[in-house]
Amino acid sequence: MKIEFGFGTGIQTVEVPDKNVMGILMSNDVPRGLMNEEEVARALQNPIGSPRLAGIVRPGEKISIITSDITRPCPTYRIMPPLLDELYAAGCKAEDITLVFALGSHRKHTEEEKLHLAGERAYKEIKCVDTDPDDCIHIGVTDCGTPVDITRVVAEADRRICLGNIEYHYFAGYSGGAKAIMPGSSTPAAIQANHSMMVKDECCAGNLDGNPLRQDIEQAAAMTGVDFIVNVVLDEHKQIVRAVAGDLVKAHREGCKFLDSMYMKPIEKRADIVIVSQGGAPKDLNLYQTQKALDNAKHAVRKGGTIILIGSCKEGLGSKVFEDWLMAAPSAHSMIERIGKEFQLGGHKAAAIAMVLENAEIYLVSDMDDAFVERIFLKPAHSAQEALDAAFARLGPDATVLAMPYGGSTLPRAKA
Repeated sequence: MKIEFGFGTGIQTVEVPDKNVMGILMSNDVPRGLMNEEEVARALQNPIGSPRLAGIVRPGEKISIITSDITRPCPTYRIMPPLLDELYAAGCKAEDITLVFALGSHRKHTEEEKLHLAGERAYKEIKCVDTDPDDCIHIGVTDCGTPVDITRVVAEADRRICLGNIEYHYFAGYSGGAKAIMPGSSTPAAIQANHSMMVKDECCAGNLDGNPLRQDIEQAAAMTGVDFIVNVVLDEHKQIVRAVAGDLVKAHREGCKFLDSMYMKPIEKRADIVIVSQGGAPKDLNLYQTQKALDNAKHAVRKGGTIILIGSCKEGLGSKVFEDWLMAAPSAHSMIERIGKEFQLGGHKAAAIAMVLENAEIYLVSDMDDAFVERIFLKPAHSAQEALDAAFARLGPDATVLAMPYGGSTLPRAKA
């Protein structure tokens, strides 16, 4: 059987004996209804676990709408028009509403970026500001010891509405929900305390209720107070195919269930060999982006197996901090120890790769130099077929193979 994987603007093809192929994981077909702004309006009119906004907000109250920053695909510009219509219908005035971009530990936006994110209508009608980690209010400390220090414009608001998109997150379980508050509206110290738990086994994609890091996030949000959320699920073309609105946890969980119906892929057991790609350009421009496919693939490979990661990475690693961590590490395991003591954006992805290496070898098919790939603890291969042949040589001719051509979007869930 020939299987194709995106690689930059081209493809990598592997030939796998039919008897070895366990499956090829693609996204599931789901019924399509309303899309984009119309779907958001439907969700606002049918909130989950909550009254409509007209039953929550009061005229004259200060309202903060917290949304994602430029590094996230949340289409705030599509969510805001129906959300503003709902707030105005409830008697709220534009001068009392602020759209807050949750930076977490990321850089501030330019005004052009704020306009792009908010959309022209929201940018013109209401205040649009970034969170400020240097101007926060201390609300308390979670049971895990995470300080709940929230940017002032969010903490002092009478009402807080959180926006976001829901996708798999490799240590918070899923994005969206309370993440607009923690880490979005928090301080570096709070993010360090929370994200240092990423090394725990329960902190993984698709896991919520038994995930201590997610529980810590939701406790911080509960302490801050979140009155309403609007979260969306996007298809591969970044169009809104489902929106959920209402209660911080109940609405978020319904959105996660829908995401699972699209992208969760049950498998009978873990494979000896997993071949995975981001699907080509632009998602495999660098290893920082390609790592997402690797992290999903780890859920499909058996202990001691092989992952073949296919990604051009023609722009290299994609993050200075990511590179610094990889190049400074005396061993892969040392990065896991380091992240538990010192969370750093960029370093967390280096540690995530190291965590996969604890259980499987990783071949990287890329445009990067062989010696450099070896220096970052991966095995270089010049083609996916070369890597597959090497994996068969190590694991035997009967080794099972699972293919993930769009690994960043599909999450395997093994029954055994």
